[in-house]
Amino acid sequence: MKKVLYYDCFCGISGDMNLGALLDLGVEEDYLRHELSKLNLEAEYEFQAKKDNKKGITGTRVDVLLKNAAHTHQNEHHHNGHHHHEAPNSHESDNHHNHAHRNLKDIETIIINSSLNNRVKKLSLDIFMKVAEAEAKVHGKPLHEVHFHEVGAVDSIIDIVGAAVCIDYLKVDKIMASSVQVGGGFVKCAHGIMPVPAPATVEILKDIPVKSGIVPFETTTPTGAAILAANVAAFTDHMDFSIEKIGYGIGHKELEIPNVLRIYLGYEEKDVTREDQYILETNIDDMNPELYGYIEEKLFAQGALDVYKTAISMKKGRAATKLSILVNEKNEKSVLDIIFRETTSIGVRKYKVEKIMLPRDFEKVCTQYGNVTIKNAYYQGERVKYKPEYEDCRRIAIERNIPIARVYREVSKMMEDDNYDK
Repeated sequence: MKKVLYYDCFCGISGDMNLGALLDLGVEEDYLRHELSKLNLEAEYEFQAKKDNKKGITGTRVDVLLKNAAHTHQNEHHHNGHHHHEAPNSHESDNHHNHAHRNLKDIETIIINSSLNNRVKKLSLDIFMKVAEAEAKVHGKPLHEVHFHEVGAVDSIIDIVGAAVCIDYLKVDKIMASSVQVGGGFVKCAHGIMPVPAPATVEILKDIPVKSGIVPFETTTPTGAAILAANVAAFTDHMDFSIEKIGYGIGHKELEIPNVLRIYLGYEEKDVTREDQYILETNIDDMNPELYGYIEEKLFAQGALDVYKTAISMKKGRAATKLSILVNEKNEKSVLDIIFRETTSIGVRKYKVEKIMLPRDFEKVCTQYGNVTIKNAYYQGERVKYKPEYEDCRRIAIERNIPIARVYREVSKMMEDDNYDK
């Protein structure tokens, strides 16, 4: 059984919504407070967590209130989702308290010098790096020169280190998320009027599936985006696990939809793995059949997961071959290159398939003829089949000048005799 954390970002994600949802899910508040105290920043902020309700959904709301915040940061609430310390427009950004101007080096120093455990330190720095790289790129500055309020602010440090503490506390095997709602419209911040999602948010969410425009407000902040980017192994709207607990993090906005983040804690059966893959296929009736072996080798070399040929009858009674290739998204382009450069095909059909696989592993078995690699497959925790690797058996048969069937029989005998069942 794999323990899974799944972020349901139907109304986006911000740093404080994330902390609220993880506390709601069962992370102990006292534990989180104790770990955060290791940063030695308590003179600068006050951490509040309380039960709250949005549009009938009850959850936990987190506020990070800054002390000495007489002239607080008028731009943070746009970037970090902390709308609770919005400042009047008369306070320009240069009035920021000195602690708002910490740069990446300062933050790294605070984290590295703390007594937090190494897993939390590493994860915190990974999340900060995602934000810092995005801000540096957006503002056109070298990484360690970026003096930006967004990440420098104490509330971001608490949001990000807090996220790392909670994730470490939950000890899950896998973190997944839905596609991420980013919102829409425009937002005022220290730099002027920004489109939603803010440039830094978009930068962080590269390669992550997003949705937009459910409300004309910013629903995902750079901090929220970075927490996902640094932690999530798979983004999918297809949930394939049993849910044990649900946590709701309450946001600070009043929207037409509930401004909450939902996080599920559940278990994934290890019986089978499901993966989305693609079949590329093309019908060929005008190619020298000798070329298929060569093309097949090249396709496998470029990452094809399977290649097979079917005899078909095309129009006007032409005998032909349907070439089918199973491929994942990553290798699709290089496989298409081979088809279009090496075969006579001028068009390909593509469709998505779901592949369901048993978990497998490999072991070496020592036979009287030498070592043979065995591929084992498991179902519901027990080994249900095993198969000697053909190449090993072939090599032994040629070297020893014995029938290959004898090598297979020898392996079977050893597997049964030693009762290799695990």
